[in-house]
Amino acid sequence: MEREWLFSLIPLTIGVVFLSFGVYGLRRSSALRRTGVVVKGWIVRHDVRRDDEGATFHYPVAAWTTRDGLECEYASRFGRGNVRGGFGVGASVLVQYDPEDPRRFAIKGWDVATVELLLTVLGSVFTAGTLVVLLVRVLAL
Repeated sequence: MEREWLFSLIPLTIGVVFLSFGVYGLRRSSALRRTGVVVKGWIVRHDVRRDDEGATFHYPVAAWTTRDGLECEYASRFGRGNVRGGFGVGASVLVQYDPEDPRRFAIKGWDVATVELLLTVLGSVFTAGTLVVLLVRVLAL
């Protein structure tokens, strides 16, 4: 085997990174579903950000009060290109937060685990596919 096997490190690295981020996000979402507290909150504004290509993303900022009486106001981790009904400014939403760290929260109906699931699947495919190719090459020697 010559230097060509070094090029297989590229998809392997991409796969491991995607898999790591995906699994971390899924575990975080799962822990929040298990131990999180659900309260009523409101969308107070949208943080609007533009990416390098000029696309606009809206990140709703939810405000709620914890069971301990702490006032919280944080922007969602997920932005979308447009704001669908039910998530406009002033809308009442359900917020699920971590009682240990209210900065870890999810807006029900807005924050979904689809991104983490997609990263996990893509990471698994890249990692497993690259490892199979490397194994076949090693066994063919």
